[in-house]
Amino acid sequence: MAGGLVKYRKLGRTSSHRKALLRNLVTSLIEHESIQTTWHKAKEAQRMAEKLITLGKKNTEASKRSAMSKLFRPHDILPRLFGPLAARYANRPGGYTRVLRIEPIKEDQAPSAILELVDGPKDMRFAMTARTIAKTRTNEQELNDMTRANIAKVTRYRKDADGELEEMVQRFERLEEEGDEGVEEVRKKRVYPKLERSR
Repeated sequence: MAGGLVKYRKLGRTSSHRKALLRNLVTSLIEHESIQTTWHKAKEAQRMAEKLITLGKKNTEASKRSAMSKLFRPHDILPRLFGPLAARYANRPGGYTRVLRIEPIKEDQAPSAILELVDGPKDMRFAMTARTIAKTRTNEQELNDMTRANIAKVTRYRKDADGELEEMVQRFERLEEEGDEGVEEVRKKRVYPKLERSR
């Protein structure tokens, strides 16, 4: 039978090259908390990243050895995986990463995506929800059901979520007051560098 059941994407590479690619992507994800790649690579790296964070939550010698074999530069990355990330996701049962489709930079490029760790400083859904709240407050409108659902999602497992969300909403309100210049800055730099500079 042609096709059959595919257990994973081969990504047009040999087995060793595919493993090296995924190890590199996951190492970059844990280091930077957000990476941009093609959609297919992001979905495969997401599977591996979820397993590694689960190993980090177990925090045993066996899980450390297993994680060490799946990462580049393990001595730099393991303390982060078994320290802050394990603490951040201690109460979360799963779903530590998110894949967001984005427009390809060039017309002939493959479908692109952002792979990010949720509940972190670079959580795109958190920032987009804060921007929506700021916009509705500026226009003196009420929040719709979708925005309320997104607020519940982004604040469910995050510590001090309400305070962080309100702080980011106020920053977006200040950016809206700056006018077109502030909005263009957000579009170009994905809001995070500007927000960190304003702290």
